Amino acid sequence: MNRLGLVTYVAREYDEAIGFFVGKLDFALVEDTDLGDGKRWVVVSAGEGASLLIARAESEQQEASIGNQTGGRVGFFLQTDDFERDFAAWTSRGVVFREQPRHEVYGTVAVFEDVYGNTWDLIQPA
Repeated sequence: MNRLGLVTYVAREYDEAIGFFVGKLDFALVEDTDLGDGKRWVVVSAGEGASLLIARAESEQQEASIGNQTGGRVGFFLQTDDFERDFAAWTSRGVVFREQPRHEVYGTVAVFEDVYGNTWDLIQPA
């Protein structure tokens, strides 16, 4: 059986991204290993499913993708079992939601921005 284990998330700085995901979204810091020469293997997780491998940009091309990793589309979908809890907590911590929550056939959803402006859906499935 195969499963998606990690998704690379390009960041300006490791600690800046960790601060957002762990400090504001309650992700767990799974691993933070020094690889030498300023590189680190940093993994954060929201729970079940794929985790994010935070990779510091190392080239102009990678730097250009920070905040635009999916060309302006919502690229990340974070499921919750309590939309109201997370929406209220994250809003109080300064997470920017681009819209008010809405109810769709697939669940309750709102688009929010991460620390670099990438867009995410917070979804409580129907």
